[in-house]
Amino acid sequence: MQPLKEVIRALTAKKSLGQHFLLDPHILKRIVEAAAPFEDRTVIEVGPGPGGLSREIMNHPCTNFILVEQDSRCLPYLDDLKSHFKGTFTLLHNDALTLSLHTMGTSPRKIISNLPYNISVPLLLQWLQHIDAFESLTLMFQKEVAARITAAPNTPAYGRLSVMCQTYAHVRKLFDLPPGAFLPPPKVTSTVIQLTPIVSRETVPPWETLEKVVKAAFSQRRKMLRSSLKGTLSVSQLESVHINPERRAEDLSIHEFCLLSTLLEAERKFF
Repeated sequence: MQPLKEVIRALTAKKSLGQHFLLDPHILKRIVEAAAPFEDRTVIEVGPGPGGLSREIMNHPCTNFILVEQDSRCLPYLDDLKSHFKGTFTLLHNDALTLSLHTMGTSPRKIISNLPYNISVPLLLQWLQHIDAFESLTLMFQKEVAARITAAPNTPAYGRLSVMCQTYAHVRKLFDLPPGAFLPPPKVTSTVIQLTPIVSRETVPPWETLEKVVKAAFSQRRKMLRSSLKGTLSVSQLESVHINPERRAEDLSIHEFCLLSTLLEAERKFF
């Protein structure tokens, strides 16, 4: 294979695609080892770029490897990897937002990605709606976005993203990466996190219902729930599940947001 350094030098990262190429072999290995094992699994890598993570993934036994890359300049370099891979190798020239990754390959599936910063949250929310189709998602975000995903109630970063993610998945921060690990270096620190589906859980409300409650609650996060949820849930409904209407969204636990969403869903079905 052409050395990774040569491939990265031949490619100029595109700001419009949110590209920052990972070069450090120790970091590449650390990310992939956190996502492993891959044997008897479908591994999906989104935005492989020059193929740094791809090469490291291929150092592990892997049955089915699917790469999704939007940048046509990267395709020849990624296609060159095919002859060095023993399993099924599929290279897709697509925007990942247009694909149903939860239907690709066979289960169990794992996604691993140095996510393009500009579409990282839309991609995550899309995959979360089908989280049970995946064994794990090992993903890299800007540090402040990762902080929002992993935040606990009563902390400044806790918000809509925290609730949506933690309702459907176990979320674990793995480690931070300094800007110098990338080429070109981003202006921010990056964080690798891992999400795994919550297997044993109480009934979880439909995505659309939870999203409606969470959006309303955090739209005016400093206001009391009696105000922020006005028109969505009544004071008497809040009190029926022992939630004080004078509390604020940032005070509510994931379980309490599920209770409110279950109320709204029951009302929707009744009418």
